[in-house]
Amino acid sequence: MVFKKPEKWRIFWRQFIVESDKLIISSILIVAVISVFLGGVLVIQTASNLENPVIDKMYIGYMVRESLILEFCSTMMALILAGKMGSNISSEIGSMRISEQIDAMDMMGVNSAGFLVLPKVIATTVLGPLLMLLSFSLGLLGGWIVVDLTQIIPTASYVTGIKYCYNGFYAFYSAFKMSLFCFMISSIAAFNGYYASGGSLGVGRSSTRSIVVTSILILMFDLIITQLWLY
Repeated sequence: MVFKKPEKWRIFWRQFIVESDKLIISSILIVAVISVFLGGVLVIQTASNLENPVIDKMYIGYMVRESLILEFCSTMMALILAGKMGSNISSEIGSMRISEQIDAMDMMGVNSAGFLVLPKVIATTVLGPLLMLLSFSLGLLGGWIVVDLTQIIPTASYVTGIKYCYNGFYAFYSAFKMSLFCFMISSIAAFNGYYASGGSLGVGRSSTRSIVVTSILILMFDLIITQLWLY
């Protein structure tokens, strides 16, 4: 019922825009703040472990870039969004279930699952990779800010390292992971919220359960995808 073709596309696209604003655009701030500081921390940690004068300082920028695009900007951001977006979706739909709003929709002949869940799933799955790209860009910016302020390594070396041996496949790999993770976040959270029961405590339990299950699955599928695509 969730992935059934919408009866009215105009209503679907309107809900798609609403959910994109509620779930994706509202997540930009937390993703941006975490990414900037994460990039700075990676620069400091990498530089402290590459003090050998034989190793070119350029490799610090290279390793920061690879760490961000391969793992941090997809998997770590997805784990954070599992709490932010997952709790939002689960609590919203769960509250509607407890207050019998979903039952009222079903009685009126509305496909409640398609109306409430499908726009959320599509919005997060399609637009989730944009958050990954934003996180990657701001992570590199955060690293550059730390380098420029502290001069822990020459700024030119950091920029050279960012450009060194860039592999475009890694960006696609990371975007694919983010899209899959966002699909899992929205679908699992919606499922738990849709079948919530037991009053307000039930809504809280469904939200907690969705976050825990999603976090475990994200780490599991991260391992599987990495093994299949990169090894």
